Amino acid sequence: MSHNDNGWAAGLWESCLSGEFSGLIRRSLVRPLLASAALAAALLLAGCDTDSTTSPSLRSLQPLSAQMVAEIERQNMTKESPILVRLFKEEAELEVWKEDRSGRFALLKTYPICRWSGELGPKIKEGDRQAPEGFYTITPSLMNPNSSYYLAINIGFPNAYDRANGRTGAFLMIHGDCSSRGCYAMTDEQIAEIYALARESFFGGQRAFQIQAYPFRMTPLNLAKHRNSPHMAFWRMLKQGNDHFEVTRLEPKVDVCDKHYVFDAETSSKFSPAGACPAYKVSEDILAAVKEKQQRDDRQFSEYVSRGTTTVPVVTNTDGGMHPTFMAAFQKPYTDASGVIRSPAVSLPGTIPAHASPPREPDAPTGSFLDTPVNNTRVAAAQPATNQSSQPSSSGGNWFGGLFSSSGSESSSSSASSASSNGGMIDRMQRMVGLKSEPDPDPQTSKRKAAPAPKATQTAATPRAKPPDTAPKQNAGAIRPTAAPQPQEANAAEPERRPTSSAGLMNGAQPAMPAGSFDSRWGTFGQ
Repeated sequence: MSHNDNGWAAGLWESCLSGEFSGLIRRSLVRPLLASAALAAALLLAGCDTDSTTSPSLRSLQPLSAQMVAEIERQNMTKESPILVRLFKEEAELEVWKEDRSGRFALLKTYPICRWSGELGPKIKEGDRQAPEGFYTITPSLMNPNSSYYLAINIGFPNAYDRANGRTGAFLMIHGDCSSRGCYAMTDEQIAEIYALARESFFGGQRAFQIQAYPFRMTPLNLAKHRNSPHMAFWRMLKQGNDHFEVTRLEPKVDVCDKHYVFDAETSSKFSPAGACPAYKVSEDILAAVKEKQQRDDRQFSEYVSRGTTTVPVVTNTDGGMHPTFMAAFQKPYTDASGVIRSPAVSLPGTIPAHASPPREPDAPTGSFLDTPVNNTRVAAAQPATNQSSQPSSSGGNWFGGLFSSSGSESSSSSASSASSNGGMIDRMQRMVGLKSEPDPDPQTSKRKAAPAPKATQTAATPRAKPPDTAPKQNAGAIRPTAAPQPQEANAAEPERRPTSSAGLMNGAQPAMPAGSFDSRWGTFGQ
C-alpha cells in the first residue's frame, strides 16, 4: 500500500468521523456506501488487504434487526451512541453496554459465548491457548470484515500492560464460527449483530470502544471460590477497573505504569507502562464511591471464607468453556417411552457448525491445590456386576482397583474371614498330604468369601469424576442445532471433520503471506 493510499484512507475516515459528511450519513441511500468506504479505509490503514478482494464483505454491512432497533429506542438510546463490551469467561457471557441519553452506560444485551479456550487467567505467551483478560481499546482498524471466521473484532492484545509484563501473542479475536484457539467465539449470527452495533457507534462519532475481559463476574462469592488461584493479585487489580465502571456507569480511563493498571487517573506527566508511576490524582467522588463498594465487597468476601466456601479448581484441563445454552445442544439423544430416539430440544442464538466441540470433562473433582491426591485414589467407581466376588470395583487402573480386581478378590476376602476359609483341620490335613488341593465348595464357605464384596461396594458409593467420554459428545456435535432444531437430525451420521476454518491455525512461525493481509494473518495466528 502506497503512502498516498494511506493518506487517502486516513483522510476519508477522519472526514466521516468529524461530521463533514454527516448530512449524507443520515440519508438511507448514501449511508451504506459510506459505510463500505469507511470500513475499506480502516482496512487500508491497518494493511488488511485480502487475497480475494480489497473491499469489505457485504456481511459486515448487515443492518441491525428491527427488534434490536426497537430495544435501543426502548432503553432511551440512539443507534449511533457509544458502546462498551464486557466479557466473563466462567459465565461464558458477553455484554454489550450502550450510552443512553443521560450520558451513562446501560446494559443493552447479554450474549452467551459459544466457546472460549484455555483456563481462567490471563494470556501469557503465544500458543498457550489462553483468551486475554484485561482492558483493551478497539479502533476501526481492528474491525475485520473479511475474517475466515465470518466477522471478527481484534481485541488488541498485547496492550501496554501486556507488553510491559513480557506477554506475547497476536490476533486474538471476538469472532464467529464457535471455534476458539485463544479467542472468544460466538455464532455467526451473534457476531453479525455485535459487529453492526460497533459499526454504528463508529458512525456516530465514537473513535474507539473499550473491551473489559474478566475471568468471572467480580463478585465477593466468586472471589472467595477462587481465593487459592495464583492469579488472584491480577484479578484484584482488574476488579478495581470493574468497580470504577460499576459505580459511575462511565467508561473508565485506563493507563499503565509500574507494570500495573491505574484507572481514572489525572496527571500533568506521562504514564510509562514499565516505569514508575508519576504523581496523579483521582476524582474524590469516584474514590469515595469505589472505596465504599470495595469495603462492602471485602466484608462479604470475609464472610464467605469464614463459612468455608468451597474453592473451585485452579486448573481443570477442560480447555475453556461454553455457555450452558450451547452445551445443551451436545446432550446425547435419548429414547422416549414409546421407543423413539429423540434429541434434546434446545433453542440456540445461532447455528453451531458441525466441527464445534464442547469443553472436556474436568480431570478431577477437587479444585484446590491444597487438596491431597489421596482423595482421588481412595474412592473407587463401582462397575455393574453379576458376580460380586469377582467384579472389579474400579476401572480407573489405580492401586485400589488392583486390590479389588477379579484376580485379587480371594485374597481381599480372606483378610475378613481367614479362620473359616481354610476349611478346618481335616481340610488342612488333606491338602498337606495331597489328597485335596482346594477347599470344599461348601455353600457357607462361599457365603463367607463373598461377604467383603458389599464393603467394596460401600467404598465405591462415594462419588468420583468419571473418565472423560469425549466420543459421544463429538458425535452430538454433528447435530448442528439451529434456532428451530429438527428431531430427526439427532441421528445423523458422524460429521465430516473439517479444520476450524483455516489450515493456518498453527502456533509459531510468521506465515509467508503479503504483509498487508490482515485476514491471512488472523487466520494463521488465531490463538
